[in-house]
Amino acid sequence: MAETTPASNGTVNVIKGDSAVAHAKGSPGTYSAPSRVTLHLEHLPSKNIKAPWPRTPSRVDPNNPPWPAYRGYHEYSFAHATMGVRLPTILGKAIDDTSRTLNEQSNEDKIVDLVQCLERMDLLMADLSGNAKLRPIIDDGEGDVALWNKEIAKYFQGKDFMNAPWLFAEAYKYRRLHECFSVSRYWKDYDVFYRQKCDTFARSADAVFELSMRFAEPFKQSENISEKEKAETERLMFLELTQVCLWGNSTDLSLLINMTEDQIKSLQSTGGEHLAATEKNILGNHMNQLWETVKVLPEKTGGRIDFVLDNAGFELYCDFVYADFLIQSGLAKQIRFHGKRYPWFVSDVTRNDWSWLLNTMVYGHLFPKASEAERESLRRLGARWKQYENDGRWTYEQHPFWCTGYTFWDLHSEAPDLFLHLSHSDLVFFKGDLNHRKLTYDCAAPASIPFDVAIGPMASAAGAPKVCSLRTIKSDVVVGLGDDGDAIAEKLDQEEPGWKISGKYAVVLLSEGRPGEKVRFA
Repeated sequence: MAETTPASNGTVNVIKGDSAVAHAKGSPGTYSAPSRVTLHLEHLPSKNIKAPWPRTPSRVDPNNPPWPAYRGYHEYSFAHATMGVRLPTILGKAIDDTSRTLNEQSNEDKIVDLVQCLERMDLLMADLSGNAKLRPIIDDGEGDVALWNKEIAKYFQGKDFMNAPWLFAEAYKYRRLHECFSVSRYWKDYDVFYRQKCDTFARSADAVFELSMRFAEPFKQSENISEKEKAETERLMFLELTQVCLWGNSTDLSLLINMTEDQIKSLQSTGGEHLAATEKNILGNHMNQLWETVKVLPEKTGGRIDFVLDNAGFELYCDFVYADFLIQSGLAKQIRFHGKRYPWFVSDVTRNDWSWLLNTMVYGHLFPKASEAERESLRRLGARWKQYENDGRWTYEQHPFWCTGYTFWDLHSEAPDLFLHLSHSDLVFFKGDLNHRKLTYDCAAPASIPFDVAIGPMASAAGAPKVCSLRTIKSDVVVGLGDDGDAIAEKLDQEEPGWKISGKYAVVLLSEGRPGEKVRFA
C-alpha cells in the first residue's frame, strides 16, 4: 500500500511498494512499502484555480478544457489525493490480488506468464510513484490503441502523471494496468478487481433483499382507481426509483477501499423515509423535468432508453430494478446498457460482471443467512431480468471508446458510430461520477453553469440525444446548480469543506439535446 507525506519544500514523498516479482515468488500476500520516491513539485503552481470565462471552442482540447483542468499537482484538489495516494493504493491491492491468484496456480506455463504480468505491474507502480512521462500504449490488439496513442502524441507529448489533466492521467493508469495482462498468453481477460466487486455485493444483503422483497412481484396498477390516480402512482414510483438508481452510485470501490460492512449498509439504505430525507441533498434536481420527458415515451414508436453504466454489484442491481420498472410500466420498450470491455476504474461494469450478477441471483448461494422467502424473491427477479435479455428487451453493449482517455465532448468526432447509435435513443442515462466528469470535461467550471452548456457537443451537436446525468458527487467538478449555484457551492465550501468528495450530495441533470436532427460529422 502506498501513502504520501507532505514536505515543507513543496515535494510529495510517495512510499513505494516492494518489487511485485519478489513479492509474488513467495513472500507474504501483502503489499509492503519499504522504499521512498520523491516527486519534486516545487516548480509547479498549486493555488486554487478559477477563471472568469471559459476558453473559446476553437481553443478547447484534451490538455486545455473549457475551464482550467484539475491536475495532480493542485494540492487543494481531489486530483492531488488521487494521484498521490488513491491510485498507488489501488494498484497495490491489485498486485496483492494477482499474487494471491499466482499462489493458487499449478501449471508452470501459467505461473511464468502471470509472474511476467506482475513484473509489468511493478513497472507501472514505479512509473506512477516516480511521476514518469506518459508513454504510448503497446499494441495489444484492443480496439482503443489507436485512439489512445493518437491522443498521447497530439496532446500529451512529454506530459507526466502529475501535470497531465487528472482525468486523462487516471484513465491512462487503468489502461496501462489492463496492458499488464492483455499482452500475456493466458491472462488477457484477468480482472484484478473481480474479487472486490463480488465481495462488496455479498456484503450488501440488507439493501439487496429490501429491494427484491418489494419488487419480485411484477409492477401492477390497481384496477379500482381512476386513470388520474394511476398516473400519479406511476409518477411517484418513477421518482422513487430514480432516487434508488441515483444513490445506488454511492458504492464506488475506488473510493470505499477500506469501508466497513455497517458503513456500506448506511450508504445503501433504500427505504422511503431515507429517500425523502436525502432528496434535499440533490443540489441540481431535474427529476420533475425528467418525468415529463419519460412519461410521453409510450406515445412514441421507439421507447428506447440507454444506460451508460458505472459500478458493478449493488449499483448495477439498482440500475436493473429501475430498468425493470421502465419496461413493466411501458415507459420503455427497449433498454440498452453500455459497459466496459475490460476492468476499469476498479468497479466499472464489464460483461463478466453483468453475467455474474444475473446468474448469482438465479443460481448462487451468496447470502447464507437469507431466509427462503428472500432467496426466492432474488431468484424471481433474476429470472425475469434474464428473460428480458433473452428476448432482446435488455441488451448489453461495450464500445472501445468508453475505455479511452477522451471526454464525451469528443465522442461525436472520435467515435461517430457510437454517437450515431446513441442519437437513436429517446433518453441516455449517464451513471456515476466518472461519466459525469467525462460529460463536463472535468474542469473548474462555475457551479452555476447550466448542464447543457457544461456538456458541450453532447447537448449542442446535431442529433445529440436527450441526456440525464445521475451522479452522487465524489470529485471537484460541480455544475448545473442554477443561478444561485456559485453561492451554494461557496457556502458548502465554508461549512462542509469535503462536500465535493463525500458522496452526501448528488445531481440529477437533464439536457434536451437536439434529437431528431440529422447527425453531421466534420
